[in-house]
Amino acid sequence: KPSPGQERRLAEDAAALRSVLDPESWDQGGGQKGCGPVLVALCGLPGTGKSYFARELVKRTHMLVLESDRLRKILVAKPKYTPGEHRRVFRACYLLIDEYLGQGKRVLFDATNLTEDFRQPIYHIADKHEARLVMVGFTAPQSVVRERLADRVLGRDPIGYSDATWRIHSRMRPFEEPIRRAHLLVDSSKDITDSLDRVVAQITSGDSPSGP
Repeated sequence: KPSPGQERRLAEDAAALRSVLDPESWDQGGGQKGCGPVLVALCGLPGTGKSYFARELVKRTHMLVLESDRLRKILVAKPKYTPGEHRRVFRACYLLIDEYLGQGKRVLFDATNLTEDFRQPIYHIADKHEARLVMVGFTAPQSVVRERLADRVLGRDPIGYSDATWRIHSRMRPFEEPIRRAHLLVDSSKDITDSLDRVVAQITSGDSPSGP
């Protein structure tokens, strides 16, 4: 059970993120009536194309985006990417996802979500609200990922928030686990148009995603 200090910090963190996300929730149509709650969760190592996919997806359908790299920098001025910092960011994200789904909104959670331990809260929150859950896993050849991360370090992705390097990617790779629930697997080195269309269809029709 969290200590009173942890509970207080969580409340403060959630308030800080809520002040940024709440206006976006309505600007981006996140409060649409009648669509029912939807949670799209992206999963994959740094550089596998999650955030690019997210940007393209919200051009096709309104969603409130919770991007962990962006939200981390709201809470921590100079992130160190420690396990404790990681838990802090994800706890706040889970709390807000719970709130927004409870309000019937469409939420896109853009984070690594590499292990089933980190995915379990996602499953639980979606089940709790009887939300449509669309899990999307990402992969790409290591040569492509390495080039993308090198470009990121050189500032060639000016609207991106991630500071991940090839070293961080390599350190995280051994911990990646298969997604146990039904999901779509995307190789982002290829044309993602069909994958985007399939996710939009799942969001708007309520169809269950097909397996990899």
